Amino acid sequence: MVTVEEVRRAQRAEGPATIMAIGTATPPNCVDQATYPDYYFRITKSEHMAELKETFKRMCDKSMIKKRYMHLNEEILKENPNMCQYMAPSLDARQDIVVREVPRLGKEAAAKAIKEWGQPMSKITHLVFCSTSGVDMPGADYRLTKLLGLRPSVNRFMMYQQGCFAGGTVLRMAKYVAENNKGARVLVVCSEITAVTFRGPAETHLDSLVGQALFGDGAGAVIVGSDPIPGVEKPLFELVSAAQTILPDSDGAIDGHLREAGLTFHLLKDVPWIISENIEESLVEAFKPLGISDWNSLFWIAHPGGPAILDQVEAKLQLKPEKLRATRQVLSDYGNMSSACVLFIMDEMRNKSAQDGLKSTGEGLEWGVLFGFGPGLTVETVVLHSKAT
Repeated sequence: MVTVEEVRRAQRAEGPATIMAIGTATPPNCVDQATYPDYYFRITKSEHMAELKETFKRMCDKSMIKKRYMHLNEEILKENPNMCQYMAPSLDARQDIVVREVPRLGKEAAAKAIKEWGQPMSKITHLVFCSTSGVDMPGADYRLTKLLGLRPSVNRFMMYQQGCFAGGTVLRMAKYVAENNKGARVLVVCSEITAVTFRGPAETHLDSLVGQALFGDGAGAVIVGSDPIPGVEKPLFELVSAAQTILPDSDGAIDGHLREAGLTFHLLKDVPWIISENIEESLVEAFKPLGISDWNSLFWIAHPGGPAILDQVEAKLQLKPEKLRATRQVLSDYGNMSSACVLFIMDEMRNKSAQDGLKSTGEGLEWGVLFGFGPGLTVETVVLHSKAT
C-alpha cells in the first residue's frame, strides 16, 4: 500500500522555484513627461486652473520620469469626456476598455516570455494573472488562456484589485505552486492599464493628482518552475523565500476605491516615511537565516512607487546609489506600472548584467531582494538568488 506521505512527497519538486524567462510589453502610445502637464490640462478642459497646473508641472518635474506609455490617447478621451472629469460617472466606458485591453497587453508580455523559455505552450500547467483593473467574469485569466491558446485544463489563479505590492504576491504564489507540484510550469502575468484611474484634476484632492503624474501602462510576464531541465531551460533567479506583512500605523496610507467614476486613488504624504522606517525589519527577518546583514551586498529590485520612497529607503539603509539603479531606470522609462514594475526591473537587471559581462544575473551579486509596496500599507519581500549569465 502506498501511504499518503509517499504520495505527498512524490508530488513535491526537489529544488527551489526558479524564474526561467521574462517578457515585457507596453501600449504603443508613448507620453513625454515634460509636455504631459500641458496635454493633461488641455484634454481635461482644466486650463483655467492655472495655479493647479503649475503644481502639477512641479509634480511631473520631480517625478524623475522621462516618459510613460498609456493606452488612453486623445481620440479615446474625446470619445469619453466623462473620463476627463474628476468624478463623473464613467465606469462602464472604463470597463469596456480594460476588460478587453488588460489581457491583450498581458498576451504580448506572455508571448515574449514563452518564446524566451523555448518550450511548447502545452507544458504550461498553471497561470497566475494579476491586474488592478478590469474586474469581470470570466476574468482576464480566462481571456488570456483563450488568446494564447493554453490548454483548457491549465490551473488558473486571478488576482484583482491588489495594487502595487502584487508584483511580489504573484511570485510568492508561483513559488508555492512550483515547489509543491512536481513538473509544474507557471506562467505569471501582471498587466496594468490606467484607463480605470485616469481623471481630471481637483483642487481638493492633490493625492489624486500625484497618481496622474506617476502611473503608466505595462505588462510583465515570467515563467516559473522548479528543477529546470539542464541545457533546455535557463535559470535566471531562484525564489528562495517570500513573505507579506502589513506595516504598523499605516491604515489609510494608500487606498483605492472602485466607484461609478472609476478607481479613485488616495495616499498620505507619510507613505515614504512609513516604508523607510519599517523596511529594515523586513530585511532582517528575510536574511537572518542566510547570515546576511549588509544591505549593500545585495542586488535590489524595489517597486518604484515614486522618487520620494526610493530616496528615503536609500537614505535610511545607507544604500550606495548604484543599488537602486535598475529601479530608477525603469521609473524613468515607464513610470509607476503598479504590479508589473518589479518584473520590468528584473528584466532590466538581467539584461544589463549580461551586457556588462557580469557573472550573474543580479548585477554580479549572488543574493538579492525584491520589494513590493502598496495599499494596506502592504509590503511583499522576496529573497532572490541569482544564476550565472
